[in-house]
Amino acid sequence: MALTSKQRSKLKSIAANLQPVGQVGKEGIGENMLKSFSDCLDARELIKVSILENADGDPKQLGHELAQRLGAECVIVIGRKAVLYRRSPRKGFDHIQLD
Repeated sequence: MALTSKQRSKLKSIAANLQPVGQVGKEGIGENMLKSFSDCLDARELIKVSILENADGDPKQLGHELAQRLGAECVIVIGRKAVLYRRSPRKGFDHIQLD
C-alpha cells in the first residue's frame, strides 16, 4: 500500500512528537531489532528510529530497507531519523485515521 502525500503529511505531523524506539548502529539490521520494531509497530502503528553515525550505509537506504523488511511504509527519513508506519493487525485497536 503506497501512502498518498496527504496521508504522509498527516503521519509526519503525528511523528514530530515521537521519541525514537530504537536505533540502527554499526551492527546493521538484526533479527532481534526487527522483532522489537515489529512489536512496536503492532502496538503503535507509527514509530521513529534513529540511525547512528556509525551505521553502515545511507540513512535513507537503511530506512527503506527497515520498512521493506518489516512490511511497513517508510514515511520519511529526516537526517538520521526514519519514520515507519504499518497498520496494526490487532482487533479493537484505535487505528491512526489516514482519511
